[in-house]
This record gives sequence, structure tokens and C-alpha cells, in this order.
Amino acid sequence: MERKTALVTGASRGIGRATALRLSAGFEIVAVARSGSELASLKEEIEIGGGVCRTIELDIADEKAVGAALRGLEVDVLVNNAGVATMKPFLELTSAEWHRMVNVNVNSLYYVTHALIGGMVQRKRGFVITIGSLAGRNTFVGGSCYAATKHAVNGFTESLMLEVRDSNVRVAVVMPGSVDTNLTHSTGDQSWKLTSNQIADSVWYLVTQPESVLVSRIEIRPARAKGTR
Repeated sequence: MERKTALVTGASRGIGRATALRLSAGFEIVAVARSGSELASLKEEIEIGGGVCRTIELDIADEKAVGAALRGLEVDVLVNNAGVATMKPFLELTSAEWHRMVNVNVNSLYYVTHALIGGMVQRKRGFVITIGSLAGRNTFVGGSCYAATKHAVNGFTESLMLEVRDSNVRVAVVMPGSVDTNLTHSTGDQSWKLTSNQIADSVWYLVTQPESVLVSRIEIRPARAKGTR
């Protein structure tokens, strides 16, 4: 049988890389990221494991580039994973930092999803999964922009889910708590945090449910808070 195809953004590292590797067990992977060398490494790892991987070097915050690279592609699963974070008090946040987070975390959802979901609706099949964050339902000091973008992710994803469900296109959001990745420059003991592989496993869980089942939201967090035993 021909494998279905899964496209993962931000696939070069962290949750995106782990997700691409996990999904490669059952899907042909289209790995999207800005780093050509890291994409090449991912492709090699997937192919050594017997999988199939195509790479696209792309800045998903560039609307024209996204349209040129992705429009018309037939994919069965889209994982909107790419994201950036700058955590600092609002008065210290620069305009460039603000716009970068909005462009990557929010605007790119439109660019990438809009390029691909029309085909899913026409074919009456597909799954769009967005990696959000528990910051999309919480607030915290230093998160004025990041938390705002993740609240937007939830609103976008859950509204889209209602719009396309009758076309047999499923939409879900995965909302992790603290994950040990390079998204932020954390120091000290990180062993209490979730791992990228654990988030990837939640994506695998979603896509392996029967087509008659839609788990539309997963909240996943460390079992214990930082500093507890």
C-alpha cells in the first residue's frame, strides 16, 4: 500500500524533528524548516530507519515563498509545529521580537494551512494538527506576546475544526506544558520537563485514531511541577 504523506513544519529540531521521526513509521515525510543542514540530517536519519523523507528549505513566515513551495501539494497530515519564543517583560520587548513571534506563531498558520487545506477539503480527507501550548490558556510574566500568540493558535485551530469537520477533515491542537527543547534558553535541571518524543507520541496518537474519531485537543504537562519530588 502507498503510504500517506505528513508535512511537518519546524522539522529540523525539537518537537518538529521528533514528530517527523515518529510519523515516519507510517507516513512519507515532507520536512519543512529553514536549516538545510539540519533537514539533511533528519532525512538521513529517517531513511536509515527505512522511511521516506523529502525536505523543503523554507521560511514559513514568508507568505509568497510558502505559496510557491506548498500550494498544490497533496498531504494527508499537516503538523503546524514551527514556533519562536522571546520571554521578557513587555517594556523590554522590541518591535522586531514582537513581529517575529506574531509572524511565525500566528501568520504562518494562515500561509501554510491555507496552501494545503483546500486540497484536503476537495479530497474529503486530511488532518491538520497544530502544536500550541498551555500558554494558550494561561498567562505569565514575560509572556505578553508569546501567550497572546498561543491564545490565537487555540482560537484559530478550534474554529477551523468546526468549519471543515463535515468535509471529513479533522483538526486538532496539542497543548504541551514545559518541554525540554531549545525554544527557550533554560538553565539548570531540565529532567522534570516533558521530552520532544513525548509530544511526538501524542501526535502519533491523534493520527492513528479511526477516521470516525476526532480528539480535537490534547493538554499534556509534566506529572509534577518544577522543584517537586
